[in-house]
Amino acid sequence: MKKPLVLLLAICLVPAVRPQTAQQPAGTASAIVVTLGQASVALTGPWKFHVGDDPLWAAPDFDDSQWETVNLTPGPAGAAILQTVPGWQARGHAGYWGYAWYRVHLQFTTRSGDRVAVAGPAEADDGYELFANGQLLGGTGDFRRSRLWQTTHSAALPQTFVLPQSGGNGTAAGAVVLAFRVWMRPQPGSADAGGLRSAPEFGVPAAVAQHTELIDLELVRMNAWHMGEGLLMLLAAIIATGLILFDRSDPVYRWLIAVFLMIAAANCYEPFSWLGLEGDRTGYISEHVFLDPAIMGAFAMVWWRWFKLRRPVWAPTLIAALTGLCALSAGLREGLPFASGMQGALAVDVFASLVLRLLIFLVLILILAWGIRQQGREGWLTVPAILLFGVGMFQGDTRALHLPAAFYPLGVRFSLHQIADVALIAVLGILVLRRLLLSVRRQRELAIDVNQAREVQRVLIPEDLPDVPGWTIESEYRPAREVGGDFFQIIPLAPAGAVLIVIGDVTGKGLQAGMLVALSVGTIRTAADETSDPEHVLQTLNRRLVGRGQATCLAMRLDADGAVTLANAGHLPPCLNGKELVLEGAVPLGIVADAEFPVRRFQLDTGDRMTLMSDGIAEAQDEQGHLFGFERAQSLSREPARVIAEAAQSYGQQDDISVLCILRTASVAAPVR
Repeated sequence: MKKPLVLLLAICLVPAVRPQTAQQPAGTASAIVVTLGQASVALTGPWKFHVGDDPLWAAPDFDDSQWETVNLTPGPAGAAILQTVPGWQARGHAGYWGYAWYRVHLQFTTRSGDRVAVAGPAEADDGYELFANGQLLGGTGDFRRSRLWQTTHSAALPQTFVLPQSGGNGTAAGAVVLAFRVWMRPQPGSADAGGLRSAPEFGVPAAVAQHTELIDLELVRMNAWHMGEGLLMLLAAIIATGLILFDRSDPVYRWLIAVFLMIAAANCYEPFSWLGLEGDRTGYISEHVFLDPAIMGAFAMVWWRWFKLRRPVWAPTLIAALTGLCALSAGLREGLPFASGMQGALAVDVFASLVLRLLIFLVLILILAWGIRQQGREGWLTVPAILLFGVGMFQGDTRALHLPAAFYPLGVRFSLHQIADVALIAVLGILVLRRLLLSVRRQRELAIDVNQAREVQRVLIPEDLPDVPGWTIESEYRPAREVGGDFFQIIPLAPAGAVLIVIGDVTGKGLQAGMLVALSVGTIRTAADETSDPEHVLQTLNRRLVGRGQATCLAMRLDADGAVTLANAGHLPPCLNGKELVLEGAVPLGIVADAEFPVRRFQLDTGDRMTLMSDGIAEAQDEQGHLFGFERAQSLSREPARVIAEAAQSYGQQDDISVLCILRTASVAAPVR
């Protein structure tokens, strides 16, 4: 409880300070007369100001009467405690960057033994050194010319400097000349930047320390939204990650995750800066050279993927090139020498940066136009998101037009960029939710289609096998998915005891493979109405599959007397009595329109057993990745079809499993004429 009470006491004591103005000799500026109790006063001025740099300007006897006069009293739009004023760019020095000096003459009286202190400004562009009567007290940043780019950011916590004592009686000096030497790096688009943006504080050390503590808390309160926005973006990235787990086929979620994470990282820069956890150079390079261009490029790719565009094929390459050029431009601006002669080079680079951002935004508009042309209403729904992102892209340029760049509801600072980001997240949330609901509906429709395809496949692939005199036929069919890519047909022929058997495996899996199975089965049955020649059946099916898909297939005719005519199109050879039947190699169906398929004829005797299997048997794998293999499949070929299929499935099914076992039971007598 002590700390809040002390802060309240400091606030209550501030009105006890009564600054007065006194006349000074000719040739010197007016001095501010301050009578100090146990409190402090804001040094709002009038200050003397001059652009440029000269070490003599720190001397207490320097004549600054001809300098400009600057008042640091804030207007009514400032925040409750930390109130800012426009910088030198809004005071007649537009576009100027580099060194400038502020000087003020003070006369003060204190109680015996009290020292005095100065709290540096809470807002200053970009770093400063403080001199008291020509003596350097300290400052923010490294003012060595080779390292000026590393000066502390304007949001850094204010520094406190205790003035040296004079005389031997323990009293503070009754007059002092304070001089601030300020450095500002190039800040294109900042129409109000430059120099001291808030008044330093002057008083006894305890009161100045309490004031500094108040400013610390105020800075945390004003900039808390940066951390809040970063957490909000991180939460959005986590949600988008969950959407990937729901729908892995949509790449737009990956690009959204990248955008959200980069915006979250960019928002970490401000809190780290005002907590003093990183140097300004590191933050500038991270945010402006890498993150900002990458965010723009990734956001463009979000909509390229959102609309599922494929043409023009050069669009993603153009986006990547513009992103790289934006990063290069920001890097060149960061590395420009600090001589005044580089003002022209900076202006060129600033113009180039604006042109590059306009080009990226133009690509965004083109993507939007292509999306609207392709998807109609779906494209129009994305317009608010793209426009809100454009607000953030050109926020700095809106400041140059003297448009409001920040708002202070309840004393918390909200920039136009942050407001646009919040609105953007809301719009994206609605769009992503709508996209998710549409995806759920499509998946439900797909599930219905898959179920219907499975039912069709059950009809196409017989479960109840026909009774063929002289033969015992067993079958097992176990698809790896809801819809399989294996098929077989058993078609009885005349005379009784003859049968046409076709077994095959189309390329691919799932619904596409199921469609090819339906096409293949329909073609086989149509061809069987015309001929029972296995080679002719394969040739007919091959012509139908060319340009549509590929399949391995084996067709054979079993006659009533046990004669077998077998034609093969790249399918696994059958096993006859436990041994693999030697067949001539052949190309699969659907590759060459006029392909020829080898034919073999042989005789089966009573008791002979022939087993036909798809490659799903041999390609089964256990948890260690070991294959079931052809040798194990061949050794099981004398077993019933169910035993073979179960052995491969329990080993580790990877593909569709089809097994046909054909046993020659007896010869069938020729029909009596």
